[in-house]
Order: sequence, then C-alpha cells, then structure tokens
Amino acid sequence: MNKIIKLALVGLFGLLFMPQANAQQAKYKCMLQMTNYEGLEAYVVVSLIDSKGKYEKTLYVMGPDKQWYNGFKEWNKTFAKKKENLNGITGASIAAGDRSITTFSIDESKLNKGYKLRFESAVEDNKYHVGDVEIALTTADITKKKEGKGFIRYVKLNKL
Repeated sequence: MNKIIKLALVGLFGLLFMPQANAQQAKYKCMLQMTNYEGLEAYVVVSLIDSKGKYEKTLYVMGPDKQWYNGFKEWNKTFAKKKENLNGITGASIAAGDRSITTFSIDESKLNKGYKLRFESAVEDNKYHVGDVEIALTTADITKKKEGKGFIRYVKLNKL
C-alpha cells in the first residue's frame, strides 16, 4: 500500500512540473543598427515585458561594465531587486552607426499573450531612451523590422 501512495505522489509531482518542462524556447537572431549619434558607445538592454508592462526577464545586455547599468533607470529598478544572473547574456557596447548581431531565446508560450520586447539605450552624458524600440510578441509582429526612437535606428529579428 505504501508503494502505491509513493508512486501516486511521484506521478502527481511529475504532472505539476510538466508544464515548465514543456516550455518551448525559440532562438532568434537580432540585428540592431544604431543611428549616427554624437557620443560614446551605447549600452543597450533587451528585456521581456509582460502584459501589465512589468519587466519579466533580461534577454541580453550590450555593454559589459556593470558600473554603467544604473544609467538604465527603469530596468535597473527591477534588476537591482531581482539580482538576475547576466552571465552569458552580455556583450560589447555598440558605437554610433554600427551594427550588432546577437542571438537570444524567447519562450514561445509568451507569443500572442500581450508580451513585448523592449530595447532600452543609453549613452554616457546623453539622453536615456527607455522605449527606444518595442516589439509586440505576436506571430505577426515579432519578425517585422522596427524603427527606433532614440540611438537605435532599427531592430530586425529572425527566427533560427
């Protein structure tokens, strides 16, 4: 009888955690083109934003020096509380007029549920652009070229 109860509990726990195991991660190649602004290299943060406008996850950071992350006022409020591990999702900052190609993964269960990607940009001694580019996570919009409003000229994602 005890074996049956143990097997039932193991099965129950397996079912409880199955949805997490089934989360489908899709890789996207991100091509980002900067404008020809005046100033130093830009730092860019790419975040997953939920349907309520809250930061859920940092997908990528262009700019390796943590000392400058406080320049991203909105992102840093959440980052400072969550203490996300950024190992493996950071890269070089990007200069005016340059292009960057990176890859990151997006949980496909977030598609068509009100989520979006937010690209924030900051340049030392310049303005901070909290919503430089925002891309709706819909099957129709995710791979469309999106124009920037600040230091980013445009962003284009391609599913790998």
